[in-house]
Amino acid sequence: MTPGTMVIRKCHSLDEMSACVAVQKEVWNFSDVELVPLRMFVVAEKIGGQVIGGFDDGRMVAFAFSLLGARGGHSYLHSQMLAVRREYRNAGLGRQIKLFQRQDALAQGFELIEWTFDPLEIKNSYLNVERLGAIARRYSVNQYGITSSPLQGGLPSDRLVAEWWLKSKRVENLLQSAPETTRLSRDFETLKVILVPTEIYEWKASPATRARALEVQESNRRDFLQAFSEGLAVLGYERDQLGNGKFLLGRWDENWSYSN
Repeated sequence: MTPGTMVIRKCHSLDEMSACVAVQKEVWNFSDVELVPLRMFVVAEKIGGQVIGGFDDGRMVAFAFSLLGARGGHSYLHSQMLAVRREYRNAGLGRQIKLFQRQDALAQGFELIEWTFDPLEIKNSYLNVERLGAIARRYSVNQYGITSSPLQGGLPSDRLVAEWWLKSKRVENLLQSAPETTRLSRDFETLKVILVPTEIYEWKASPATRARALEVQESNRRDFLQAFSEGLAVLGYERDQLGNGKFLLGRWDENWSYSN
């Protein structure tokens, strides 16, 4: 990522929407039947959703795609996809796009963005919880079925539901109080820990070891479902020097969702 050449902005043209489809195909390598089609990007942009692109010297290298959602009489944005081309990963671009997404959502009057993420993906879980301040208290079992993406490793597509309360003290303190290296403060009591071994990527990738990955997924699934039924939520995430991930769960007060 070359300093000064990256631009993050909303997308409007058909060419830009087509570029989103191409990046999606490259990143996930879905079969055609599982791709989000061009017309969905177009519709999202027309009805108040978000199609946000990251452009390096005019070339799209990342995008975020959101749809309108409603639950309990309140509207929110559901961020369906965030994709970054391989050569631009691990440089903070995904977080930059999410922060742009937050500012745009606030300008539209939204206070919540949700998305789903694979709890076996250690780097992504760390970004969502520690670097953005999202929480999770819902678990979806095999949400999309067995997908064609190699990233899923043939496992059920279990997902945690991230809730990003845009105006909460948790998020505002995280984003405003310190430089890029800051992580969440531990202002909650950890009542449960759920582990993800760094070997999970290797185990998912090989048919010979995929059963071990499935065992981790099923064990963690039981733990998440039990914890959430007891009113716990994912409030923190840690990685050790070996790359193992650790979800930290505690109690979330609904009043913390808002800054006032």
